[in-house]
This record gives sequence, structure tokens and C-alpha cells, in this order.
Amino acid sequence: MTVDDTTSGAGKEPRSEPSVHPTPHHEVDHTAEPTDDPLAIRLEQLILGADRRYTPFQAARSAGVSMDLASRFWRAMGFADIGQARALTEADVLALRRLAGLVEAGLLSEPMAIQVARSTGQTTARLAEWQIDSFLEGLTEPPEPGMTRTEVTYPLVELLLPELEEFLVYVWRRQLAAATGRVVQAADDEEMVDRRLAVGFADLVGFTRLTRRLEEEELGELVEAFETTSADLVAAHGGRLIKTLGDEVLFAADDAGTAAEIALRLIEAMTQDETMPALRVGIAFGTVTTRMGDVFGTTVNLASRLTSIAPKDAVLVDGAFAEELTRTGDAPASEARAAEEAAVAEKERREGLEPKALPRYRYGLQPMWQRPVRGLGVVEPWLLARRPAPGTS
Repeated sequence: MTVDDTTSGAGKEPRSEPSVHPTPHHEVDHTAEPTDDPLAIRLEQLILGADRRYTPFQAARSAGVSMDLASRFWRAMGFADIGQARALTEADVLALRRLAGLVEAGLLSEPMAIQVARSTGQTTARLAEWQIDSFLEGLTEPPEPGMTRTEVTYPLVELLLPELEEFLVYVWRRQLAAATGRVVQAADDEEMVDRRLAVGFADLVGFTRLTRRLEEEELGELVEAFETTSADLVAAHGGRLIKTLGDEVLFAADDAGTAAEIALRLIEAMTQDETMPALRVGIAFGTVTTRMGDVFGTTVNLASRLTSIAPKDAVLVDGAFAEELTRTGDAPASEARAAEEAAVAEKERREGLEPKALPRYRYGLQPMWQRPVRGLGVVEPWLLARRPAPGTS
């Protein structure tokens, strides 16, 4: 479907300009007309694998769905209204038929089918934009004087398309398998949607000032390096990257220990890079509502607030996160008691005795001053740090 991406946020439907004479959707005079550029049409046919044959009304009728439902599906996928231009293919008809078939068979409710269309559209729209901006744009630079970019683009897309398609399906299946595994391991049905997770924000300090000082290309490279490093570290240590927001990333983990390791490694990685500004991280642990790959709730809000008050190159966590670390043995319940035990063990070692084995705490927690947090009342944050192994200084 040759259309523009108009997705502006989950749950929001694009709105047509008001008309003095209300008309059915398929009769509205839309401005987002499909392109008639010959090369663009050739590329479209190459990518879609079919010619334009149908108007939206004809496609809906061929699929056996109402024009209203077809429009809702298309808009959920992020496609602009195209009036009655003949711009749709057999693939568009088949997609409509499949979605409607899932509803008719009772496998999905109509709202759920709309949600499937929306989540798929939003995810793939961003992927497609990234591939064009950061991938194809660089590869399609004319290799020789006199050649145009258009002369390079078509054969390149022709070669890459099947490989990228196979890779996309492979990654999607892998991610689907991982997500399904997490769901079936949930303790009960409620936990499938409202789960106890560790949620963390990592935020670059002074990013607004950087935007005024750096050139656009330098700023883009810095953001890309930050997002790439963050994504790699989160994935490598068993977390899930929820989303990136330029100067901020949101991640989640099933347990506090995993989230703590991710947070500290992010700090360590950024401090080793002289080009990066300081980083601050806030983490909270508790019940989280998951929807369309995103997370919501008080726990998420608290993590965000902790990030905003965290010192530079430091990690602040909430009380529930601190309790979870001590419960699992990743941090001592009392630093003073842990220090006493270590002193006793060292004394016994010097006297030639066999000291009692000490717990191998990975992290240390330092209570900070209680403070009011906007919208959440008074909280007592804890400063998280990596703890040296017993016997080391």
C-alpha cells in the first residue's frame, strides 16, 4: 500500500479535516495521494511483488469486510487515507481477509485485531525508517560520477530484499519464542499482564546543553553510540530494552540482580568513553502493567523520578528493589554487620585458623536521605554500588 506513516501514538486515530457535508469515509477527499513517480512505482512493485489494482473500496469488498473496518485496520497499521486512488494490491486484500478471518473464527476480538495491526505497524514503520535513513542511504551513494542514486537503488533493493525479509522473520520468531516462554512461566493469569519486574531508566546528563553545542551529525553519532551500547549491554545480561528516547533508555528485568548488573555496567561503559556525558540510572521494583511491548504503572513512574534525582555516574534504587537484592543474597542486609564478619574472618586467617565462608555479596546499598518525589510522596532511595569480593580491597 503506497501510503505515508501517520502513526502518532498508541490508541490515537488519525483525524480527517472537518467537512461541511459529512460523507462516508471512502468518499472523503483525501490529500495523501499515492506517488506517480515512475521509479518510485517500480520500487514499490519490486518490494510489494504486485501491481496496483484496487481502490480501497474495491479492496475491502474483495476481502469481504466493511469499508469502515478496512479503514480502521489500515489506520492502525499507520497507513494514510488515500481516497479512492487505485493503489492497493492483492497482498492488501489478503491481509484484510486474514485479519477479518481471525475475528470471524473467534481467535481474536475486533479490538484485539486492531491492536495487532497497530503494534505491527508501529514496530515495522520504525524499522523501515531506520533501514532507509541509516542503511540504504549510505549504500546507495553513486559509486561513479555520472550515475544517479536511482540507478543504484533498484538493483540494490532487488538483491537485499529477500535476505532482509528472511532475517526479519527469523528475528521475529526468536523474539516471539522468548516472549511466549516468559508468559507460560508466569505464576498465574494475572501475572501475564501485571508482573513484578525491575524497571530502570538510564539518562544522559546535560543532553539539552549538548544539543546546542554539537553539530547535528555529531549529536546523531553520540545518540546512536549510546543506544547501541545500551541495547547490547541490556541484551547480553538478560534484560529487555523496552524503548529508547534519544538521551534515555528504558529497560526491564525479571529479577533485581539482573537489573543491578545492567545498571552498573552501563555506568562503567559510559565512564570509559570520553566522548560520552555522565550517566545516571534509576531503578524500581514492583508490579508493572505490560501493553504492546511497553510498561506502565507506579513502578515505572518511580524509576523515572529516581533517575531525575540520581547523582552523576550513579544508580539510585527504591526500597522494594533494595529489599529484593537482600532477599536473594545479592546484597547484605547490613553493611556494618557484613564488615564485622569480614573483620572476624580476616583475623582468623591471620591467626592461621580456617575462617568461616563469607557470603559473596555482589552489590552494596547505601541509604540516602528521604525526600518527597512529585506524585509519589516521600521515598527513601538507596545508592547502589558494586561490592568487592571478600578478601579484596
